[in-house]
Amino acid sequence: MKLYKILLAIVATAASFGLLSSAQATPITGMLNIGGTATFDTTSLATAHSATFSDELVLGGNTGTFAGFAVGTPVVMASYTFDPSTITNGLWSVNGFTFNLLTSTVTDRTATNLSVSGTGIITGPPGFDPTPGMWAFTSQNAGGRPHDTFSFSANTEAIPDGGMTLALLGAGLMGLAVFRAKFGKV
Repeated sequence: MKLYKILLAIVATAASFGLLSSAQATPITGMLNIGGTATFDTTSLATAHSATFSDELVLGGNTGTFAGFAVGTPVVMASYTFDPSTITNGLWSVNGFTFNLLTSTVTDRTATNLSVSGTGIITGPPGFDPTPGMWAFTSQNAGGRPHDTFSFSANTEAIPDGGMTLALLGAGLMGLAVFRAKFGKV
């Protein structure tokens, strides 16, 4: 009987920790689309290595956490170097959310087309977990002009469950041990 009470206390404690760990902040989900004007360090996208931005706005087609963002909401966007890849904290910020760029990879480059993709961390207002995200940046340049329209989209990745599955597995195994201790003696 004493072993039963000890095991019951252990199970209750483990369940409490499992419930506490589930009261975490919310992951950031979905996709955010941004557009505006980019000025590159050269007039040909084939040789461009960095960009500065102006007139950035939220575009349509946003999903998840970003679904309620109004089209035309101003976005603050930092200049960045994409070749070579350069970490850029605060690459963009809008409505309390910020994207911290970790990697850049040029995936397509011609004199009139540039595509860059990579990874980063999206942070949000209180109540949201920092969330890994993937992003894509594209620009088209007609006639070698230094000012180009661009589009930028960030899409969050799947987030691990934070250990809740392991806590439930442990509680289940402890329950089996209690059952065996109580009813295992025949």
